[in-house]
Amino acid sequence: MWLTDELLFSFQRCHRRAYLDRYGDLEYCDAPSDYLLKLRQDSLAHRREILQDAVIHEADYPRSNWAAGAETTLTLMQQGVERISRGVLLTEYRDGVMLVSCPDLLVRHPGESVFGDWMYVPTDIRLGKRPKLDYQVMAAFHAYVLAAVQGAWCDTSWLMLRQRGPYAVDLVDLVPRMEEILYACAEMLIAQREPEVFIAHNRCDLCHWYSFCYGLATGDRHLSLLPGVTPSRYVYLKQMQITTLEALAATPVRELEMLPGFGPAVAHKLVHQAQATLNQEALLNPSLSHGALLELVTHRRLPTAEVELYFDIESAPEQNVVYLHGVLVVDRGQGHNTFYALLAETPEDERLAWNQLMELFQRYPDAPIFHFCPYEVQTVRRLGELFGPASEVVEDLLTRFVDLHDWVTQVALLPVESYALKAIARWLGFNWRDAEANGAQSIFWYAQWLQTGDRAFLESILRYNEDDCRATHCVKDWLVAFITEKVQEIQADQGH
Repeated sequence: MWLTDELLFSFQRCHRRAYLDRYGDLEYCDAPSDYLLKLRQDSLAHRREILQDAVIHEADYPRSNWAAGAETTLTLMQQGVERISRGVLLTEYRDGVMLVSCPDLLVRHPGESVFGDWMYVPTDIRLGKRPKLDYQVMAAFHAYVLAAVQGAWCDTSWLMLRQRGPYAVDLVDLVPRMEEILYACAEMLIAQREPEVFIAHNRCDLCHWYSFCYGLATGDRHLSLLPGVTPSRYVYLKQMQITTLEALAATPVRELEMLPGFGPAVAHKLVHQAQATLNQEALLNPSLSHGALLELVTHRRLPTAEVELYFDIESAPEQNVVYLHGVLVVDRGQGHNTFYALLAETPEDERLAWNQLMELFQRYPDAPIFHFCPYEVQTVRRLGELFGPASEVVEDLLTRFVDLHDWVTQVALLPVESYALKAIARWLGFNWRDAEANGAQSIFWYAQWLQTGDRAFLESILRYNEDDCRATHCVKDWLVAFITEKVQEIQADQGH
């Protein structure tokens, strides 16, 4: 049985993904999204850029024929060539498991090995900007297999990161951690033990098994679909045999309060979140007392003005460019609304789009600016530092910003799988015109526009961003009505 570096990398992020990659029915795999294909293309381009100026011997072998690749690589290492790309390293592990390591680059260094007075050091080329732990674990895996092949340990293993350059991985620290992960992965594969479904959107959304696993989870109404149920908390819920919505909704809060990672606030929220989901109704956040709600409404107030602005940003992190500021101007007095797309058609136009945004905000100096999540505030601060105006002007502008995500999560518990804009707005009945559109797709569309000049990609971005702004407006109107209703109920009770 082959245990490849790619399989081990998947195991770090999701045990179930690694299992399905080995034993799953490929008919249930999702086709890669446009954004994922873009990431793969970007990764290949980054790899070519790193390797283009070096004299490199490429190991030549039929695709996925690991034995042939290992034989070719070993011959090159015995010859003592300076650099080897597409190399394959094999070693026997345990119980018939063979480890397969394919570092992007093997570089010759002085040292003692089975080959003579030289040895090799592995380098992994990664598109990421940070030396994330899973990258470092893989670098340690390459060094581990390489040590078995060349009969000697190298001092370090290297990551070549985008924009950061080379990063030395501390093998003393990482190899023991890698060995624990490797052993667990091999145990799962040998036993053919299928891990339980657990949906974590931050890890699952780009996985090719997502639709398959999500279908199983929704069919079982799995607790991982409930906001706040993290993998670590789920372990404790299972130990208490709380594995269904009904069971969690009926659990006394005090039984959860003392569990590690819970506490009173989390326990209250999880039980009531289960009740909201089970009954498909919005509930007042139990952590917010009646007095606190009245004080929140009195002192902070969710503003309703004659003119309101709804703001959403599109950006490409890889290029570090904000390419669109979308603003929906809602004029309640005139009874109409207008969408403004302040677009940087090229990255060089980023300053122009920013200046247009500042002019639009100045045109409505008293209008509150609604957005969803902190990203807009963070980006406005960053672009203000980059392009002006003065920081005090930007900070004054930011006093008009209202984060609706903050308001929703403080005030309400909703029957949704996450408190992202799409989940909430869709629960309210709002639909995006492009059903599959999302932030990642927008990044792909912008890259395609820059590459092809086809304005259809720009139109898709503008349509998606406008829908985001209108969805934010939808959430705000619902939230005002919800708060008003709850305040009236409290005041009526107090009146009695």
